[in-house]
Amino acid sequence: MLYAKGLSLTRSFDELNLISPQLVKDVHVGYVKAGAELLETNTFGANRLRLAKFDLAAKAREINLAGARLARECAGEDLYVAGSVGPLGVRLEPLGATSRDEARAAFREQIEALAEGGVDLIMIETMMDFEEAHQALLAVREAGSLPAIVQMTVQEDGNTPYGISPEDLARQLDAWGADVIGVNCSVGPATVLEALEKIAAVTSKKLSAQPNAGMPQSIGGRSLYLCSPEYMADYARRFIQTGARIVGGCCGTTPQHIKAIKEAVKSLGPQAARVMLETAVPLSEPLKPIPIEQRSRLAGKLARGEFPVVVEIVPPKGCDPTREVEGAQYLKSHGIDAVNIPDGSGSTARMSAQTLAVIIQQQTGLESLLHFSCRGRNVLSIQSDLLGAYALGLRNIWAVTGDPPQSVNFPSATAVFDVDAIGLVNVLSNLNRGLDMGGNPLGAQTGFLVGVGLNPNALNPDEELRRFEYKVKGGASFGVIRPVFDVAHLEAFLQRVAKLDAPQIPLLAGIYPLTSYRSAEFLNNEVPGISVPAEILMRMRQVDSGDRARAEGLKIAQEILLQVRGLVQGAQIVAPFSRYAMAVEVAEALGKRPQGAEKTNGQASSVQKGNSG
Repeated sequence: MLYAKGLSLTRSFDELNLISPQLVKDVHVGYVKAGAELLETNTFGANRLRLAKFDLAAKAREINLAGARLARECAGEDLYVAGSVGPLGVRLEPLGATSRDEARAAFREQIEALAEGGVDLIMIETMMDFEEAHQALLAVREAGSLPAIVQMTVQEDGNTPYGISPEDLARQLDAWGADVIGVNCSVGPATVLEALEKIAAVTSKKLSAQPNAGMPQSIGGRSLYLCSPEYMADYARRFIQTGARIVGGCCGTTPQHIKAIKEAVKSLGPQAARVMLETAVPLSEPLKPIPIEQRSRLAGKLARGEFPVVVEIVPPKGCDPTREVEGAQYLKSHGIDAVNIPDGSGSTARMSAQTLAVIIQQQTGLESLLHFSCRGRNVLSIQSDLLGAYALGLRNIWAVTGDPPQSVNFPSATAVFDVDAIGLVNVLSNLNRGLDMGGNPLGAQTGFLVGVGLNPNALNPDEELRRFEYKVKGGASFGVIRPVFDVAHLEAFLQRVAKLDAPQIPLLAGIYPLTSYRSAEFLNNEVPGISVPAEILMRMRQVDSGDRARAEGLKIAQEILLQVRGLVQGAQIVAPFSRYAMAVEVAEALGKRPQGAEKTNGQASSVQKGNSG
């Protein structure tokens, strides 16, 4: 209704409780006149985590208190007021970095303010994440004795976006002690009814149903909901016949819809209790993960302590991978154990990392370590892409959050970040146990070796370690350290890693052979997470550029590799400007080059020289 009055969807609607209270009251009064018996506060997004996006986190209590009082004033003594509590807008552990305690504290702050403002009950609604709904319910119990309605949202298949079935959500919410269990928002009345029928069969708790007025349609740049009041009223009757005791509407529901629903309720009169059809559905046990050493050749080398070496191959511009395949063949002939295929966010059109990884494995037999980025993928496509990658033979995944698109050529390019690297690790861990992200059995399991990043030069090392601990506990099997130039700093950082409350996993040190003083200066000043010590900068400055600079950069990289040999369990070598021969020469410091292999510049001769940047 606020949107219909011309307010932008990009602003905080909750803030209107403070700056435009009459506008909020006008909406409440419209529903009162239509016959509503319960008003929801204008606080759906008024938790401090969502409000932080509008620089309003400090006003969370004030906004909720005002929202409750505005609704209470319009409801008077005859109507009920429900404190609206929506999702936090962030991913909770294990799919995100927000802990359960942090989530519960944010909910509790909101609920305490709503209770102080005079609400009669709490409406936890539009929940997609089961665990988030649980933390909100726990917060209600911690905040006082108000009744709690918990409403999940479902998709066209009747399951939550995380794949939880209506029956399972009903059983669990019942066990957690929700006073009313329901479904709201979703894709429209028909889907809500189907979900409600399944819920009604497995719980004796009272039920609620508040569907959207259909799916939104974009008309003239505005999002409009097209279900008629009569259609919504007809489904309200069906909800009641199914057992619902609270009926209403969510997105797109106008006072006209509520008026029609009220008339439908009156026409039914008192209803008999629904028939219970409790059925036992056996829960599927997760499959036992494939032993790590059996998941790939790289996994076996790490398990046996063989110090594998991986070299980076960047996907080509366009659709011709010939040069990259030849590079992989050259690396294989010189004893390199695998190639790392990064998934960049550059401003040019490049072949997908997954496609190149498959081509290299199929045409050369050299294993790939695929960067798998969360950028540009929702949680459904993440699962689909990973299952497809496994079917195509990829076994080694480096789980990364991914950088936002930084495009000059395509300034309108956008990004999707449904989960970050922590969530991705947990999705991979589930797939390795034969489960989707909702815990539902897939009938088969993957056997991915899961890698994660680790940055000793992070601006906030405590946060970096905290996130790394989450990743390891989520199922990461190895870590890859950002390029190392300061070995003493790395050693001190690894001492902190060893003290984490998580299993110790193999680590691969990043090695970056410098090609010029300018490249060293660029890395030190313009690449986040990389720090080049003054001593190395001086060594590169003395040789500046050209063959002498490349020779010095190679020497420095070999020295660093030998120094970290006793600190880590493997190495990941960058091939600057696709100079694969340079990466091989770095690895030769370990004796990785096979006996009798011809020393050649290999693919380096076909690389565009470029400048030293």
